[in-house]
Amino acid sequence: MLVKICGATSTGDMELLASAGVDLVGVWHGVAGGRADLSPQRLSALVAAAHRTERLRPVLVTFLNDAAALRDTMASARVDWVQLHGYQTPGTVRALKSSGGCTVVKVVHLGTKGPGTCPELPLIPSYERAGTDLFLVDATAEDGRIGSTAQQVDGRGVLEVVERMSRPFLLAGGISGDNRPDYRAVVEHHLFRGIDVDTAAKDPGSCRIRAERVTDVIRGWRAGDGGSEAGA
Repeated sequence: MLVKICGATSTGDMELLASAGVDLVGVWHGVAGGRADLSPQRLSALVAAAHRTERLRPVLVTFLNDAAALRDTMASARVDWVQLHGYQTPGTVRALKSSGGCTVVKVVHLGTKGPGTCPELPLIPSYERAGTDLFLVDATAEDGRIGSTAQQVDGRGVLEVVERMSRPFLLAGGISGDNRPDYRAVVEHHLFRGIDVDTAAKDPGSCRIRAERVTDVIRGWRAGDGGSEAGA
């Protein structure tokens, strides 16, 4: 099971996450107003720190939809995974994939009232044809906010969404160290590859990643597969 921790802001975070056994680390850029948003220079520094761990794979997390600008940013920062966390179109995915050499993670947003509130649901086949490598199912808050909402997604709703997919997916949305049992059927789905965590890895209301919080999440979610770290 892959474990991704999102919103790293320091080189110390990279060392902590690698030591804890995390696989993917989300670094924010183009998340206007986001508490973990990074300048291009800081982004490059943190991506380099992730590479130095020889374990972590950095993932650029962004709301931007300008594919050309994103390709330039990724090349400059030397990051080859990008997570499109906003409402980017399949065309953005296609443009990113056309240059080759990148892995695209497309977030689909699930509201509290089930799959009917997922705006990307009818577009999933188009995202796949455009070249999406991996989906990430995340929660939308009741007020429409997306990303780092700490809102827990409904497992049944997740299953209805992922039944439309033929590509693997990660699960996000209120993930904590003690709620894997709520997602037993999701974890058993043949396309499930792992989890994406933000709020539960940090001090409340801050960007500070805490080792004990990360460890709690990993212990709670990997215990069910005997500590397996198998990925996609």
